Amino acid sequence: MRTERNLTRLDRVFARLDREPERPAHLDVPRMSRHRVALLSATLGFYLAIVWLVVTTSWLVRLDWQVMFFRPYQQWSGIHWFVDYYVVLGQRGPTAVMVAAWLGWRSWRQHTLRPLLTLGASLLLLNVTVGAAKIGMGRLGPHYATTIGSNEMGLGGDIFPSGHTANAVVTWGILAYLASTPRARRWLSALSAVTSLGVGLATVYLGTHWLSDVLLGWAAGLLVLLALPWCEPVIARAEDGLLDLRDRWRSRRPVPVPAPTAPVPVQVPLAARPAASQDDEAAAARDAVTAARAPRPPAYLAPGPHGGRSERTPVTPVGSRRPPHADRLPRGTAASATRPLAGG
Repeated sequence: MRTERNLTRLDRVFARLDREPERPAHLDVPRMSRHRVALLSATLGFYLAIVWLVVTTSWLVRLDWQVMFFRPYQQWSGIHWFVDYYVVLGQRGPTAVMVAAWLGWRSWRQHTLRPLLTLGASLLLLNVTVGAAKIGMGRLGPHYATTIGSNEMGLGGDIFPSGHTANAVVTWGILAYLASTPRARRWLSALSAVTSLGVGLATVYLGTHWLSDVLLGWAAGLLVLLALPWCEPVIARAEDGLLDLRDRWRSRRPVPVPAPTAPVPVQVPLAARPAASQDDEAAAARDAVTAARAPRPPAYLAPGPHGGRSERTPVTPVGSRRPPHADRLPRGTAASATRPLAGG
């Protein structure tokens, strides 16, 4: 009888994680070094400079208008179909699904939840910072501009900085951030930078963003990636908390108790049994069959003689339906004493 519990898919995943509870030694977790702090400070200065140039309606705003009047989608109309597909690499939904699938496989192979938790932390930071900047500055896009030469700030728009560019920097840059070797990190960093800049220029080509939107979006995404080492202790505590929650959940599940099984009798060949034991077994089998039969209930019969059905007189509430006969004798009287004999 099978008594073990069937493992669910979640149990198999956690069992895979339990094989190696510690993070593998070859994985290098980025730390907030002085070089990274200097790069973060420079990117933050670039971010603030772009915002200042747009707020003061400087030469950068005039360049935005010149690029818009140039209308790249009309100058190079032959690549419009390619740009429509390429810009999807900056949309949050498709890119998050693709990157999450890859990092989920990495989590399975490396026996740790850190890749998926790092992706979640980066997307949370991206949505909070970029969303707050968009709402706070309220810049209108090229298709909704009202005054030629103005910066279009504070008019209720949500175009500055470019969300496509910032999302491309974070979602593709997280692969470089989680790379196992320094060489892979350098190559993936360059690839994510080129991909994100290409996505930003694709939005300028389509006329949905100003050029300054793309520059600020690229800086916003890079700030999120550079600040991720500060989130590593929180990510580690979240991973430990999830594993502890898993352990408590599994401890509350009832453990199946195996059902008692009847002993299996050993079958001995009939030829090898002695004759006396064969007779005893046959008698025991007959007794068991006799005991298994249900006893018949006793038959309770009315006392006295019973006549045939033809001799009984049907009785109704008013009496008998047959007329009285003079020659009929009462029941129990001898016939030979009163009945005449025929034949003289």
